[in-house]
Amino acid sequence: MIDQISGKIISINDNYVVLAVGGLGIKVNISANFASKLVNEDLITLVTYLNVREDALDLYGFKNDSERNLFLMLISISGIGPKLAVSILSGVELEELKSNILSGDIKSLTTIPGVGAKTAKRIIIELKDKLSKTTTTELGFDDNFSSKISKDVLSALVGLGYSESMATEVIKRINPANSDKSIESLIKEALKILNE
Repeated sequence: MIDQISGKIISINDNYVVLAVGGLGIKVNISANFASKLVNEDLITLVTYLNVREDALDLYGFKNDSERNLFLMLISISGIGPKLAVSILSGVELEELKSNILSGDIKSLTTIPGVGAKTAKRIIIELKDKLSKTTTTELGFDDNFSSKISKDVLSALVGLGYSESMATEVIKRINPANSDKSIESLIKEALKILNE
């Protein structure tokens, strides 16, 4: 299996990118959420999943292992193929999707294009137990980020103009959930790291 791919972005479409890799233009299917954040000519590395069918080889790309793990869980459900799984990932952020599944929120899931009530129920039935049994770090849903103080530090850093991914990395380092420091001290500590 092709586990990851790195290359320069030649073109970006709603649900795929074309990467220049070793003289070839490789089409990699991605979620619309992810596509909207990419910039032409950038060098990127994607973790991937190769879907092999009798009549096609389709490569799917993800920004990280967390997104790929959830994609793999979705395609393990009867009736959900890779295209629908990518559509589901396009329709909602990972953390929100996990929350909707764990809370059994059929209404929110049916707002995603291609997901009807039956599919939403199947997703909840099949994944609720898997998601609750899977350690949050395996899926990339770090427990640190479910604590109120971590969320407060994250929103403060994003409010100051830092990207969510940069802020998230810093929060992992300062680990507010296991700290007895005040939110002001934690924000100062995070800003110090960001300005190193």
